[in-house]
Formats: sequence, C-alpha cells, structure tokens
Amino acid sequence: MIKELLAHVRPHRGILVLGGLLGLVGSAAGLAMPLLAKYVVDAFGEDRSMAGPLIALSVAVVIGAVVSALGTYLMERTGEGIVLGARRRLVDRLFRLKVADVDRLKPGDLLSRVTGDTTLLRAVLTNGIVNSIGAVFMLVGAIVMMATMDGVLLLVTLLVVVVIGGLVGLIMPRIQRAQKQAQEAVGEMGAVLDRSLQAYRTVKASGAEEREIAVVGDAATLARDKGLQVAGWTSLAGVATWMAVQIAFLCVLAVGGARVASGALVISSLIAFLLYLFYLVAPIGQIVEGLVQLQQGLAAMKRIKEIEDLPAEPVSAGSAVAGSEPVGIRFEDVVFRYGDDRPIVHDGVSFEVPPGGLTALVGPSGAGKSTVFALLERFYEHQDGMITVDGRDIRDWPLADLRATLGYVEQDAPVLAGTLRENLLFAAQDATEEELLRAVARTRLDDLVARLPEGLETAVGHRGVLLSGGERQRVAIARALLRKPRLLLLDEATSQLDAVNELRLREVIAEVAAETTVLVIAHRLSTVTNADRIVVMEAGGVRAVGTHDELVGRDDLYRELAATQFLVG
Repeated sequence: MIKELLAHVRPHRGILVLGGLLGLVGSAAGLAMPLLAKYVVDAFGEDRSMAGPLIALSVAVVIGAVVSALGTYLMERTGEGIVLGARRRLVDRLFRLKVADVDRLKPGDLLSRVTGDTTLLRAVLTNGIVNSIGAVFMLVGAIVMMATMDGVLLLVTLLVVVVIGGLVGLIMPRIQRAQKQAQEAVGEMGAVLDRSLQAYRTVKASGAEEREIAVVGDAATLARDKGLQVAGWTSLAGVATWMAVQIAFLCVLAVGGARVASGALVISSLIAFLLYLFYLVAPIGQIVEGLVQLQQGLAAMKRIKEIEDLPAEPVSAGSAVAGSEPVGIRFEDVVFRYGDDRPIVHDGVSFEVPPGGLTALVGPSGAGKSTVFALLERFYEHQDGMITVDGRDIRDWPLADLRATLGYVEQDAPVLAGTLRENLLFAAQDATEEELLRAVARTRLDDLVARLPEGLETAVGHRGVLLSGGERQRVAIARALLRKPRLLLLDEATSQLDAVNELRLREVIAEVAAETTVLVIAHRLSTVTNADRIVVMEAGGVRAVGTHDELVGRDDLYRELAATQFLVG
C-alpha cells in the first residue's frame, strides 16, 4: 500500500522536493530562535547591547514565516494535483470495469471512493509525508542543539519521549483499522441514500418518507459511530504526545534546576534547553499527525485498490468498421449464468438471425431474452457454446468495433441530465445537423422539439424527468439510430407508448429493418406480428421459431401469449 501511495507522488516529486526544502529552511530558522534567545539573555545578564541579537532574532522570525508560508502553499498546490490525478485514474478505471463487477457494487459507495477516499490521499501525501520529513529534521536539529546545552537533560527528555512513543506506535494500527471501517460506513450511507433518491417518486407515492429517513439516519449514525472510533484513537495519540512533552518538561525542570543550583549548568542554558523542549512539541505533534494520516491514507488506498484491482475490459481504440451492410448473428448451444452460485439463465440456446429484416424475441419473463442482448454487447461472457456476429466469433471482435456495430436501446431507456441535443448525440458526437433532424423526424420527436421552450437546447432534467416515458423511449431510439448501427437491439421499445405512437414506431422499425438488422424483445406482441421471424424463448431455451401465423398454428405458448393480448381468438 505504501508503494501504491508513493506511485501517486512520483509525478509531483520535483515540486514536493522544493516544498520540502523550503520547509527545512523554515525549520532551520525556527531552530535558531532559542539559541538567539540565549544570546539575548546572556547580553542582558552581561550588560551588553541587545540590539544585534534582537535584530538577528527578528530576521530569523520573518525569514522562517515567509519561507514556511511558501512551502505550505506548494504542498497544498501539489496536494490538489495528487487528488486530481487519483480521481482521474479511479474514474478511468470505473468506466472500464466489466458490467458484471459494477452490478455488484453500490453507486453511493463508488461515489464515496472517488470523492472522500481520494481526498484523504492529499493529506497523507503532502502534510503526512513531507511535513513529517521536515518535522524529523527539526526534531533531530533540536536534539542536537539540546545535546550541546546539557547531555544529562537530553537523556531525561529522550527517556520520556521513547516510552510515550512506544505507546503511540501501538495505537497506529488501530487507527488504520478504524479509519477503513469509517470510510466503509460513509460509503454505505451514500449507497442507502442513493437507493432512496433513485426511487424518489416511489418513496413519495408509497408514503415511505419516514421509513427511508430512518434507514438513512441509521446508516448516518453508524458512520458517526465509526468516525468517533477514529476520533477516539486519534485523540489518544495526541494526548500521549502532549503528555510526553509535559512530563519531559517537569523532569527537565526538576533535574535542570538542581544542576543550576549546583553550578553545573548556567541559567541561560536551562532557559534555552526548555525552549528547545517546547520546540519539540510541534515536530513530535507533526510526526504523530503524519503517522495518523498515513494510517488514514493506507485505509483509503486499500479501498481505492479494491476498484483498481478489479478486471477491466480490454482497452481498444477500435478500427473503422468496414461497410454498413446489415449483420447476422448466430447462437449455438449457448450456456450462461450470472455467477457460479446463480441458476443457469441460458441452457443450450440456439437460434439464427440472418442479415437484414426484423426478428423478435418473445416469451414469458425470466426466459432469458434480455440476457441475449447483454451477451451480444459483451457486458457478460457466456460460459459455453458459441455466439457469432457477421460470421465471426464474438470473442474475436475488438470490443470497440463490436459495440460500434450495434445500436442498443435499453428497457428503461435512460436519459441523462443535460439538453435534448446532448442526449441525442450522446452515442454519435460527429453526427451532422441534417442527420440529427432526420432521426428526430423518424422517431416522431419533432412535435416535442417544437413544444419545448428552447427546442433541442432544452434541459431535460435529472434522468430525463421532464420527459414522458414514451418520449424517453423515442429519444433512446433516435440516439441509437444516429449511431448508424448494422444491428439494432430494441428491448421493449414500445412498452411506454400509447397506441398511436406505437403504430408510428412500428412504421419506423419497419423502415429501419429495410436497411439494417433489427432484433426486438417484445412482451407486447402487436409490435412484432409483422416480424420476419419470431423466436419464442422459455426457461432459458428456444422452443419455437417462425412467423406470427406459423407460431399461432403450432406453438401452444405463443398462441396463449397472443390470445391474452387479443391477437387471436
């Protein structure tokens, strides 16, 4: 973990060294002050002019303050750069993870890792490490100066500091463990809150506000309790540090007073020694704080590494997919399950979709229809059998090329916060204005554009809340069409449309099917009665393939589905 932490520092090591050197200069100026104070006391006792020592002391104060301020600014500036780099690296990893892994994670917890955990790195990699180095220098310098004053008093001081330091060392692992638990609790609170906010209208409609407030409140309370554990151990480390200096002061005062009384030590040396002793407070405190921050950073690094260590999809720029001809697909004895401990979803699925035309997948819920699309997009990898696209094994396709070949409209037709134009061009940033307007017209969105106050530049709200369900579906279809896919995948594309708009969309699908391959999942059979072929799925397998009329005549399940929707007697 320490190597991983230092990897984030490496790009900034030059400016960190400069900041550290400035910190050392500031520390050196600070170390000179007690010695200069001794000279002032000596000059006062010997009735000499104090102007020279006082001027030197003032110059040391000013130089130390200016240099330390500049060093602190460089540290903070570097810290922000480290956080930016860590966040970019983590976000890059997040968007390259496999869908299967993201499905297991909670969005709120992921957000916590990108925001909170990366922020902790700033403290440990700047203040925690660099300031601790400066503190060590100041501590060693102070000890050297104290040794020149009186070796006996130095031994008394070190004895106390070492004993208390051993106790602090025992506390550090507990701080790291408590910090990791606290960050996990904050992530869980974010996940619980995100769950409620994603279903905000459902919460309202169900009258479940109080219950959800209580659930989030319980998660917040747990986060508070874990945070208090961190605070408790951190406070204990701080108290131990304070006690070390205070006990050392009392011991030095007692022993030093006796040595002054015996004539073994002059009073000015005792005063300077005590000043140096109090100078130990800051560096010892910084070292302890640095160790605490190191434990917090290690805890954060572990959570970040949990994401970075997850397998990512292969990075491929892809090549221009040659041609625009429709592609065909073939499933041969495909076996798939979502996990080793999960039931089989596809158990020997076999069917073929020739290039061009409209093919429909129908069947009861849980038959494995949407999984067909997930496997085609390679969101998941099948365990057995073969899937080919355009006669080529799907695993041999570069991922970027495969997905550039497909246009995918999800069942819930997600719309992102932003303008209508941004949503339409989301998958085809280089589409021309003419192509955009044609897609709008084909999906019957022109009435919507005309009605919106700013047309295509109108913001559609979070998750497209300002659009109706049918409008969101048509936006998703237009977005897919602008991608110019060679195979268009439509998952329940008409589920939220009224009868008039469904009829219009059926016309659009028929148009598109004349120039590309269209594969539709449909529970509403009226959408696909004119399909070139219909694949009937049940219990993870294919039971029949044919046209609407053929299946009504020879497949009991399809006939039952058609009868329940009043398509047959």
